[in-house]
Amino acid sequence: MQDLIQIIESTWENRDLLKEQQNKEAVREVIALLDSGKIRVAERITQGEWKVNDWIKKAILLYFPISENKKIMAGDLEFFDKIPTKKNYEEAGVRAVPHAIARYGSFVESGAILMPSYVNIGAYVGSGSMIDTWATVGSCAQVGKNVHIAGGVGIGGVLEPPQAAPNIIEDNCFIGSRCIIVEGTIIEEEAVLGANVVITASTHIIDVTQSEPVQYKARIPARSVVIPGSYTKQYPAGEYQVPCALIIGQRKPSTDKKVSLNDALRDFGVSV
Repeated sequence: MQDLIQIIESTWENRDLLKEQQNKEAVREVIALLDSGKIRVAERITQGEWKVNDWIKKAILLYFPISENKKIMAGDLEFFDKIPTKKNYEEAGVRAVPHAIARYGSFVESGAILMPSYVNIGAYVGSGSMIDTWATVGSCAQVGKNVHIAGGVGIGGVLEPPQAAPNIIEDNCFIGSRCIIVEGTIIEEEAVLGANVVITASTHIIDVTQSEPVQYKARIPARSVVIPGSYTKQYPAGEYQVPCALIIGQRKPSTDKKVSLNDALRDFGVSV
């Protein structure tokens, strides 16, 4: 693996090396390893702490210039792209509902379910997770085991710069309909996000469960129950409400990974 890393790093620094067959094959080998789940863009160290393998992201970026656009057919549907779609779902043990699309170079673990959704290159989807209808898992995003990504959720892709952390959803989370998670956000284990929560690198994430608010950025603590909210901000033209995310409590011991998103939120009197 060290030899492979060295080739990718040297090619990243000198793009003329992409003309060499050995270097092209090294890039393709990295994408094949990603596709099979043998390597990952990010690896978990401890809860909420992840190591980014930026050399893999560099290989993804190098893969585009050495790939040619080709016609891709799916029945009567025609596409024209550089990267093919994943195949052999039956052998992989993955349920893929028409029209689920996962790009080659992503990994979907056995036992996962893809409703009509989109999983981009470099992404990882763990066993037991469901990517629901019209949800998107962007480039290099990491989705853990037994996660429910509800309908219309947008998990953004983070390819550049290579050292930037991807968006990460840890095990046993519920991400409610139309949530948006971008710019290197980490959703820690067993967190529950209600519908329409938006998390960016600058979003104020405010824990309102104590006598004084506690603020987080780009991170939802484990087992948190989160809903959309707003706070007042002063502008030259006056005071206005700015969107934020409110942590309103923790999942109760009785709310395990099998309970529905609605039930977890109703524990706190939140309608969905």
